[in-house]
Amino acid sequence: MDLLGQVVPWLVETIGHMGYPGVIALMFLESSFFPFPSEVVVPPAGYLAATGRMNLLLVIASGIAGSILGAVFNYWISLKFGRPFFQRWGKYFFVTEKTLDRTEVFFRKHGHISTFIGRLIPGIRQLISLPAGVARMRMDLFLFYTTLGSGIWVAILAFVGYWVGNNEDLVMRYLDRATTWMLAACVVLAGLYILRYRAKSAKR
Repeated sequence: MDLLGQVVPWLVETIGHMGYPGVIALMFLESSFFPFPSEVVVPPAGYLAATGRMNLLLVIASGIAGSILGAVFNYWISLKFGRPFFQRWGKYFFVTEKTLDRTEVFFRKHGHISTFIGRLIPGIRQLISLPAGVARMRMDLFLFYTTLGSGIWVAILAFVGYWVGNNEDLVMRYLDRATTWMLAACVVLAGLYILRYRAKSAKR
């Protein structure tokens, strides 16, 4: 928390100077390969919205835009280089051509739900774009479900910052609760999807 206590005031000041482009840039980093937590980007912007220095809806829109740009960057990198990389070096990572084909088939069938749920799970949201790119998931579906999942998470972050203010302890406490509830919702959603898919498969 000492590090967080140092980072958050700096981010509040930085975002205050950079404005919405700063939120977009930092969320781009968070959504791509760089380990930059969204929990220390959007809540400070939400706090600035509460003080009247920013607009809450524009904060949410900027956070979503940055998330999408980072996700598309990851998707493009894995689409361009992912499969050739694994075809050449995959044996060192226990990834075979058959594994790549299975991944492609899986995302063709379940890429929408995987992308949506993946964007809501900590540690997965930054990585879910990679298998989607390797599997050549349809871009329109990828963008739609990435936007949907990112939008929910960014909105939660922004509202927490707006309501709680510039209190790092309270922000993290509320975000921990929100994450727990969201993980539970993801488990329920995944379970319902599996049951529905199996029921449809049985009818066929």
